[in-house]
Amino acid sequence: MAVTIRQIAAAAGVSRGTVDRVLHNRPGVKPGVAEHVRKIAEELGYSPNRAGQILAARKRPILIGCFMPNIGNVFFNDVIKGFRKAEKELSDFGVSIIIREARGYDMDVHKQAIQELMDQGCDGLCVATIDTPEMHLYLNQIIETGIPVVAVNTDLGKTKKLCYVGNDYYKAGATAAGLLSLMLTKEIKLLIVTGSMHMKGHNDRIRGFSRTLRRNNIPYHVVDVCESQDNDEHACSLTMKVLKEHPETDCIYIVAAGVAGVCQAVKELDRQNDLRIVSHDDVPVTRRLVKEGVIDFTVCQEPEQQGYQSIHILFNYFMSGRQDKPKDFITGCVIKTKENIV
Repeated sequence: MAVTIRQIAAAAGVSRGTVDRVLHNRPGVKPGVAEHVRKIAEELGYSPNRAGQILAARKRPILIGCFMPNIGNVFFNDVIKGFRKAEKELSDFGVSIIIREARGYDMDVHKQAIQELMDQGCDGLCVATIDTPEMHLYLNQIIETGIPVVAVNTDLGKTKKLCYVGNDYYKAGATAAGLLSLMLTKEIKLLIVTGSMHMKGHNDRIRGFSRTLRRNNIPYHVVDVCESQDNDEHACSLTMKVLKEHPETDCIYIVAAGVAGVCQAVKELDRQNDLRIVSHDDVPVTRRLVKEGVIDFTVCQEPEQQGYQSIHILFNYFMSGRQDKPKDFITGCVIKTKENIV
């Protein structure tokens, strides 16, 4: 059983406050008394709590800034739910979070939101943002000032990030293609609707999807690749346009958000019965469309865990005195069909 401050105080014949000051190297204790307390603590086998030491050394609580492009993309609601769950658990340790939001994938908008977090005095950042050289440079400048950055939900290639917390997007795309391969008997005419070509996760899904079709000897022709910017209205108009120009299209791969928009166009053209549609993630609209049979299946990625683990990883990093660099935390790929989606 761990030795407590109360036990040390009783054995040393001093107050608990005195013991606390000695063990945390705070002033206000005579040298002889301090030496006596340390000797008693050593004899009793006291082992200092590392987290307590680091927290005592900090002059202010831990403030973590979180940035998500979640406006118009309800997927990130569960990531934020994970942030808040971790914040609640760690509140007694002085951990709090600030969230900044954006719509779409405009670099200047993302940078402004992240800068607002920096201006609030955040000790660390959890960000889901675009994967471009300009953003890498901006984030590396922040990291070089001593602010650790965790890439959440989508990785950030050439940055000095602390770690990545999220899905293996290549594997997720490969999983989608692998299951689709079991359903195909002929060459497919494929429309790919992605979120943004500047998001590493979206690109990795497409890469995993395409390579797996080829590896499984599934012949396919891509009629178009559209960027929805995770906007349903934009996704609807793009899908409508492509399906009218390429009526031979018989399969749609929805890489990111925009699911409602894509499927609205499909329904308006009365194509829901002759198109294979594959998507990612489990949000209310996707759930409904899977249950209706409009979407054949969706491959999910445990978003709440992504938010939750990101905050805990940053907290533990601070508790180690920035000594223990964490490993990436990869969430699982979960296949959901109308038979198992809730």
